[in-house]
Amino acid sequence: MNHRQLLTIALSVALATAATGLGAQSAEAAKPMALRSVMEKLGRDMQAVTGAISKEEWTLVAELAPRIAKHAEPPLGEKMRILGWLGTDAGKFRGFDGQVHDAASSMGDAAKRGDGQAVIAAFSKTQQSCLACHQSFRQSFMKQFYESR
Repeated sequence: MNHRQLLTIALSVALATAATGLGAQSAEAAKPMALRSVMEKLGRDMQAVTGAISKEEWTLVAELAPRIAKHAEPPLGEKMRILGWLGTDAGKFRGFDGQVHDAASSMGDAAKRGDGQAVIAAFSKTQQSCLACHQSFRQSFMKQFYESR
């Protein structure tokens, strides 16, 4: 084989490999992100806490609080995509997540003690942390990962 034929074969293999990779990326971009289901579950749990607080069902609040504090995370590949997009704001994002964890844990502890005032205060801190994160990231996240579809 001459040099030109070898180069043609090498370029063909490289293009085929690149095209396969692009197909995998567009298939990945087309499916809903796991973070969406994590957020939907958190939303349902937060709504359930609201209902439980209104009925002073502290046992239920104590059961729900760890689900919020230790919520699921997206798979590693998706997490890496998100962290790559966040760049230098990744620490801020993680900070909000840490605030949610701490406040929800405090809410669960207060619920176990039957301390309704402390439950409500911790729930408020949880909500405030969620809101701060959403106000900081939701719009640009949606634009980055969903509007280009």
